[in-house]
Amino acid sequence: MNKLGRGHREKLQQFMAITGVSEKVAHQALKAGDGHLEGALDIYYSQPQIKPFTDSRHLEELFNRYRDPDYDMIMADGISSLCTDLQVDPQDIVMLVISWHMKAATMCEYSKQEFIGGLQSLGRIDSLEKFREKIPYIRSELKDDQKFRDIYIFAFGWAKEKGQKSLALDTAIGMWQLLFAEKHWPLIDHWCEFLQARHNKAISRDTWAQLLEFVRVVDPQLSNYDAEGAWPYLIDEFVEYLYENGVIQRG
Repeated sequence: MNKLGRGHREKLQQFMAITGVSEKVAHQALKAGDGHLEGALDIYYSQPQIKPFTDSRHLEELFNRYRDPDYDMIMADGISSLCTDLQVDPQDIVMLVISWHMKAATMCEYSKQEFIGGLQSLGRIDSLEKFREKIPYIRSELKDDQKFRDIYIFAFGWAKEKGQKSLALDTAIGMWQLLFAEKHWPLIDHWCEFLQARHNKAISRDTWAQLLEFVRVVDPQLSNYDAEGAWPYLIDEFVEYLYENGVIQRG
């Protein structure tokens, strides 16, 4: 500190007073912001992935708290314990958003790299308390249309069985009910009933992606549905199912 100029010392003190971080973290932030206080604060608050301001030792401790005794991963039991500590139901959609941040390859599993990298990307999460405090923000990301789309597309690969190209129907239905509860799509129950009655097969990645586009583009009364459009056959059959069962009046 004695070797630092007065101006830099003042900026360090200001940064620490504003953010409540240690001198070491404040120094890292100012360095990343080329010595400018405003630039350092912008990086610290809006781009935490540029600099891992979290204490790596605390992240390791957090990972080890939930790590499986036989594998260097957090498995289903560890995730259940994490949910208990976060005061979140394991079936809560916020756990999907957390897994999206962690870029988790498989449901109910976090590698060490996924877990620590995800917490760093969320910014300054190196304790359970900070993780808990971040939950409302993580949940709010579902209201952002682009983030919702990214989370929706991520969910397909995350939820399918390892080595499978398609998503088991029961799993797909569960994921759709979870995701479209957020978007309040009024036809979701009819879609799930249709799949169970008429399809009863695994869901392809293309069908998964195209359904979101269908929900986004076509209004629930199908007034702007184009039968000549390039929808997957399953969606076209669904529209016919709605007409046949009187859910929607044709024309």
